[in-house]
Amino acid sequence: MISCWEYVERPEGTPDEEASDSTPSIPPVTISDLAIFSPAKGAVAGEPDNLGVAGLPTNFVTEAQAHVRSGELFGFPVDVRFTPASYTFRYGDGESRTSSSPGRSWADLGQAQFTPTETSHTYSERGTYEAQVDIAYTAEIDFGVGWFLVDGQLDVPGPTQQIRIFEARTALVAHTCTEQPSAPGC
Repeated sequence: MISCWEYVERPEGTPDEEASDSTPSIPPVTISDLAIFSPAKGAVAGEPDNLGVAGLPTNFVTEAQAHVRSGELFGFPVDVRFTPASYTFRYGDGESRTSSSPGRSWADLGQAQFTPTETSHTYSERGTYEAQVDIAYTAEIDFGVGWFLVDGQLDVPGPTQQIRIFEARTALVAHTCTEQPSAPGC
């Protein structure tokens, strides 16, 4: 496409036609402006069944993923795409770990239970702990002309999940309970 422009000299003080245009413009968008779209909170789950054994790894996962919220911003319709940038797993015992991964179940990893993973944690004592995952989201906006990245990250704390940690003790025995029903632990 070829287009031509003609230069028109205007006397000083004459308003420019474009400047008098009443079409509103979109102000710069900041990450704080997008908080009203409420990105998803990540629920944390501990494997197996939010239970664990002191001294052995408990695996943590979350299902948070990229998602789009629609609404209005500055009077214009907009889509906002939130993408997790990092996950901070807070284990409830004062320890935490930040990961770029939402974690994967032992089954998805093809690993046996109580195997260490990128997002697992080993509790040193039995008890009930309040674990959670905080997600740092990046955001992109689309006013109908394509996606544009917005600088910064939006940190969204997740709800807590109780994780119960038990103590397990093992004993070597000479016979099974079937062979000797009166043995200790039978």
